[in-house]
Amino acid sequence: MMYSRPFILLLATPVLIMLALAAVIFGGQVIADSRRDQQIQQTIAASLKTSGQVELLNLQDVQYGYGVCGLYRTSDSDKGYASFFYDTVNDRLSLDVKSRAFQSNCNLSDLCS
Repeated sequence: MMYSRPFILLLATPVLIMLALAAVIFGGQVIADSRRDQQIQQTIAASLKTSGQVELLNLQDVQYGYGVCGLYRTSDSDKGYASFFYDTVNDRLSLDVKSRAFQSNCNLSDLCS
């Protein structure tokens, strides 16, 4: 004897499961990016030995997500933004635009625009 399955089980349930899975994946990515940004801010503040807030701008993933280039500014500084490169694998920060790590990973013309 054949039974007729309700419409909800055949169509709505798989769609809801896929939507929930997408929310978990993309929500996890947003949380990971937020934590990465906080880590970069803390590393810059520790490197500069400042207790002020660090503002990040124009963040760009480089090396397929293994590095981040961008601009930063501290709240207690009257200067403008400065460039940085952060290696997410080794947790290394480069604040010198003439350094090898910065020049090989970041394109200065992209950051300044």
